[in-house]
Amino acid sequence: MDVIYWLIPSMIFVGVVLVVLLMMGVKSGQFEDLEGEGQRILFDEDVDVKMVEKKNK
Repeated sequence: MDVIYWLIPSMIFVGVVLVVLLMMGVKSGQFEDLEGEGQRILFDEDVDVKMVEKKNK
């Protein structure tokens, strides 16, 4: 029973810390463009190849 008295406040503290971190991430713009990074990863190689071809000409 003593473990429950220690576990409940510590989990509330961890939950509050996680909510604060989430709010800081949202406020700083971490979650604004979720699809853009995926598109950049997929199409980044094509852009690099075109840039190299232009430099070689």
